[in-house]
Amino acid sequence: QLVESGGGVVQPGGSLRLSCAASGMLFRVYALGWYRQAPGQQRELVAHITTDGTTAHADSVKGRFTIFRDNAKNTVYLEMNMLKSEDTAVYYCNARRTLDSAPIPGPYWGQGTQVTVSS
Repeated sequence: QLVESGGGVVQPGGSLRLSCAASGMLFRVYALGWYRQAPGQQRELVAHITTDGTTAHADSVKGRFTIFRDNAKNTVYLEMNMLKSEDTAVYYCNARRTLDSAPIPGPYWGQGTQVTVSS
């Protein structure tokens, strides 16, 4: 089970940290990703982290967002800075049991958390 938290309403230029707490899985053998979906648009990959901590970020968020994980807490985070209105979306956590580095989604999804960037 994956449970996201940390969404909310923030002004442009602001920051948020999303958390995704996992339970019922051997967390350290899962690659993790953050995805987002804006109204009327397809779900897209925002950031991905492998079991050994290798990260990848979408071009649209590079330099502003950072994904990291804490295996001791079974939690993956998305630190979001310099937020823009176009970052407004529902953000989803995803897990895939694998040791490879391909940034593709697995079968496990959280329920999503809304991020709204607005003045």
